[in-house]
Amino acid sequence: MDKKHVAYKGRLVILGFGSIGQGVLPLILRHVDMPRENIVVVTAEERGREVAAEYGIRFILEPLTRDNYRKVLTGLLGKGDFLLNLSVDVQSVALIQLANELGALYLDTCIEPWPGGYTDPSLTPSQRSNYALRESALALAPKFASGPTAVLTHGANPGLVSHFVKEALLHIARDTGHKAAQPTDRKSWAKLASDLSVKVIHIAERDTQVASYPKKVGEFVNTWSIDGFVGEGSQPAELGWGAHERLMPEDGKRHDFGCDAAIYLMRPGASTRVRSWTPLEGPYHGFLVTHNESISIADYYTVKDGAKVSYRPTVHYAYHPCDDAVLSLHEIAGKNWKLQPEKRLMVDEITTGMDELGVLLMGHKNGAYWYGSRLTIEEARKLVPHNNATSLQVTVAVLAGLVWAIENPNVGPIEADGMDHRRILEICAPYLGEMAGAYSDWTPLQGRHALFPEAVDASDPWQFKNFRVV
Repeated sequence: MDKKHVAYKGRLVILGFGSIGQGVLPLILRHVDMPRENIVVVTAEERGREVAAEYGIRFILEPLTRDNYRKVLTGLLGKGDFLLNLSVDVQSVALIQLANELGALYLDTCIEPWPGGYTDPSLTPSQRSNYALRESALALAPKFASGPTAVLTHGANPGLVSHFVKEALLHIARDTGHKAAQPTDRKSWAKLASDLSVKVIHIAERDTQVASYPKKVGEFVNTWSIDGFVGEGSQPAELGWGAHERLMPEDGKRHDFGCDAAIYLMRPGASTRVRSWTPLEGPYHGFLVTHNESISIADYYTVKDGAKVSYRPTVHYAYHPCDDAVLSLHEIAGKNWKLQPEKRLMVDEITTGMDELGVLLMGHKNGAYWYGSRLTIEEARKLVPHNNATSLQVTVAVLAGLVWAIENPNVGPIEADGMDHRRILEICAPYLGEMAGAYSDWTPLQGRHALFPEAVDASDPWQFKNFRVV
């Protein structure tokens, strides 16, 4: 458990020190052979100062803005150093550009805009989307190719789940008797998904963690970044749009730029529910919150015949957060998405529960296959301090992405889908609890007519219109 995965002599700047920054620090110190005096925390808030002090890490309280980010970071980073971006309200593209100029490695867990970028009413919904943020980051790739590695959006999801998808595809191929060589590149992975007839991929997650005292009125409670969750929940609902889809949702829109692998809905993701399934929870209603992986996975597994898309899966997040977070969303929606005056991140007060996080691949010969991590709060606490079950699935993926970048320092900007999933899972596995795979005959049409008839297309249960809950 204390194995050093890589030796590193450079400096490491951890930008942002909320739940993920505090949770990943002990993992970095445990698994990266580097002097702790080479690590510095730069953050906009006082929280976490005591955790940094516990490990003897320098702590700088300095909110980054458009005006000062270059001055602050230029004094802390140089060639061969590492910028680990775990912040909010600091534009990721600006940081990636600066890291490249300085010759520093880079990793983030989402593509972040400057303040207001998620909700600015002067921007169109398309401009406020994760699709647009992703395109802005990928636009750097041609210029920065073969430069310092910049790992884009590598937490649990986005990030770890892309590696789960690859492992799940290999399991389905094995279990259905599909004989094919081990995929080695994007084209061969996409061909495997197409040959297996995977039509839909859900990032299917159910968080059952419970605190010793309940949410209060006027309080937003969550098991991970509240600002991050509210920000992405306020963006348009987004999903990768499969080649098999025949009818666009009534409020569905396409973007007029970029890869065209996704659509968005004219509503917040945190107000949009979809049907999904995990092995322990069974059927449930999850929120269609926008995430980078919904777009990147759909894009990565696209097969084209010339200019025409011949195969692409529909991909989206189906998230059931902890019950107190559901109540928090219900309250904030009633206030027209104005955040409550109080925020509480659940960590020490959690008494029981787990995060069941995986990918649900549907439409293939065996119906539906879920593969992922079942991590309880008890296991998380035994494994790493300053984590709950949700944060540990993120922080260990951050560690794995950091190690991979150090081992592969000159690939420029890269998403999780293009990385070696076996190396990432090797690093993450000891911290993910029970890794499980389960087949099911579940479809989104099961039981839907129990109380009222519905106009659904029973001939194809994998159409997105059959998933929607209006």
